[in-house]
Amino acid sequence: MVLFTTCYGNRNEPDINLDLVKIFEHNGIPVKIVSQEKCCGMPKLELGDLETVARHKDTNIPALKQAIDEGYDIVAPVPSCVLMFKQELPLMFPEDDAVQEVKVRIFDPFEYLMLRHKEGLLRTDFVEELGKVSYHVPCHLRVQNIGLKTRDVLKLVPETEIDVIERCSGHNGTYAVKKEFRPASVKIGRPVMNRVEKANPDHYTSDCPMAGHQIETGLKEPMAPEHPLKLLRKAYGI
Repeated sequence: MVLFTTCYGNRNEPDINLDLVKIFEHNGIPVKIVSQEKCCGMPKLELGDLETVARHKDTNIPALKQAIDEGYDIVAPVPSCVLMFKQELPLMFPEDDAVQEVKVRIFDPFEYLMLRHKEGLLRTDFVEELGKVSYHVPCHLRVQNIGLKTRDVLKLVPETEIDVIERCSGHNGTYAVKKEFRPASVKIGRPVMNRVEKANPDHYTSDCPMAGHQIETGLKEPMAPEHPLKLLRKAYGI
């Protein structure tokens, strides 16, 4: 069973939440949404507001710990949120046993799906090919050292080619939304934007919704990003 937490970063992307639920239910994985939550705290951590990080932790961790005690694993669609619970909070609160327990029971959704595939439990009854996909790997996913699980899942879809881009989009949390840093953020992300344009893909995608839209702002021809969960749901035809 999986307890699903939206966390920060995709509140303006509600379809991503629905895509995750539909995919997991298609694979026979019972899902429920966490009953009580606040932002994971990553934006406040980046700003040095450690008091707010602690307050959010005190709300989130008891709810997640209760779910774990009920037999659930935890999945969140945004890499920054998973990283916060998997690495940052455990480093900040090493003596908090509940924080440490959540650390080992929270997963990136594609990490979780590949674990299912390893056990022969992932459905591969895909009905739609994806063609050529430019896939940007977010920094907060790479630092988790779980490998390219999103790529590996999407490669299971027949007639699908994945062009992996392992470079910062320039969004960098709250950095790209600040007026004074916006030009620099676009300059940092330009190689990624150029790579997508050169590939001329059928789809381009990033696990981080913010990175996806950062790339979108730098493309000469309008083309919206599609989250990997949306692409996988499309491949399943559900």
